[in-house]
Amino acid sequence: MASRMARASAADGAGFPFDGAAVRANFPLLDQANGRGQPLTFLDSAASSQKPAAVLEAIDDFQRRDNANIHRGIYALSERATARYERARETVAGFIGADPRECVFVRNATEAINLVAQTWGRRNVGSGDLILLSEMEHHSNLVPWQMLAEEKGAALAHVRVTPEGGLDMDHLDALLRRGPKLVAVTHVSNALGTVNDVVEIVRRGHAAGATVLLDGAQSVPHLPVDVRALGCDFLVFSGHKMLGPMGSGVLYGKLALLEAMPPFLGGGGMIGAVGLERSTWAAVPAKFEAGTPAVADAIGLGAAVDYLVGLGMERVRAHEREVTAYGLARLGEVPGLTLYGPTDAAARSGVIAFSLAGVPARGVAAALDAENVAVRAGHHCCQPLMRALGIDALVRASFYVYNDEGDVDRLVAALATVGRGERVPGAAADGGACREAWSGRVAAVGD
Repeated sequence: MASRMARASAADGAGFPFDGAAVRANFPLLDQANGRGQPLTFLDSAASSQKPAAVLEAIDDFQRRDNANIHRGIYALSERATARYERARETVAGFIGADPRECVFVRNATEAINLVAQTWGRRNVGSGDLILLSEMEHHSNLVPWQMLAEEKGAALAHVRVTPEGGLDMDHLDALLRRGPKLVAVTHVSNALGTVNDVVEIVRRGHAAGATVLLDGAQSVPHLPVDVRALGCDFLVFSGHKMLGPMGSGVLYGKLALLEAMPPFLGGGGMIGAVGLERSTWAAVPAKFEAGTPAVADAIGLGAAVDYLVGLGMERVRAHEREVTAYGLARLGEVPGLTLYGPTDAAARSGVIAFSLAGVPARGVAAALDAENVAVRAGHHCCQPLMRALGIDALVRASFYVYNDEGDVDRLVAALATVGRGERVPGAAADGGACREAWSGRVAAVGD
């Protein structure tokens, strides 16, 4: 089914340079079907997106032609590898409006948050200090701060989630009056798709004297993001959620903060000079990139950013908003289906979370898988959020640039095959750990 995104109107000017079907052709993995000939409908990009051919080719080209260790080799191969690695950093920095020195390559957003907690946090958070989070955070933006609070004797507080799936800004203000040292919140909820007003959260946090970290794992891939406009002190995101390879990610930090922070790991690459008793550190960002980095993955992330820039992030956002609006409307027609999160597609990303009466979330996912529709089911590494909503688990369909309304239609058609009130073998219970054995295979039920 052709997407409306392919139909440019006068109001669009030049119109969208892509539609879901056209972009899909750039992703080799999506060109497959199951044993019954049903095409793959991939609706789990909020967990990990697929990679376009341009990214796969960039990684392969590096491995075939330029593979060498970086920064230290005085020979052509190493110099080419170094140049490609640092060009990727410049590309990523430009994508979010940052200085390249402010962008540290890490493995993922989780590592980036842990880096901040173990360097900035250990130096700046003390006994009795308050760390302010929210109930909708991914575990990666909860557990590192819990560990730090336990170590330092600090306190934790959490902004409530409203019944509509947003953050309670009045509660935020009440907690800010307690003078937190840090505010760390998600830009976009990975479970509900809620787009939080982080510009206002940053403004209020700074007015209260707090340093502010934003989890951008679900925003940088889907929305235009400019760190100067946001005003945040730290921003973290992962490459594998934005068409790049697993094992690539970025910590953005304001330059003065990064320069004042101690190193995270020690070893080669992050030193100025080493003696037997003490050492000095390299300038940022090298200070935080100990050892041989994942050079090919960084280059792949740079290629993914180039691909997204070619599409245009404003158009990516508009495309997803239209697909999501269509999805909300169609899913709202399914008997027994309950939607979670904001009802307005403009207030959410390309994530739709739902439950189906009488069927466990993993049972729904298993039935959809039989129709070659891939969704995520479980607590999405948001167990506190699930408890706040009074549920154990949700089914999550997440859309990206390669999806269109036809994918929504296939999802709805597949839902019609789910037995109402029937027990799905091996799917009686939702929740549990992020990974557990289920139906003879390992089923990922987190995010």
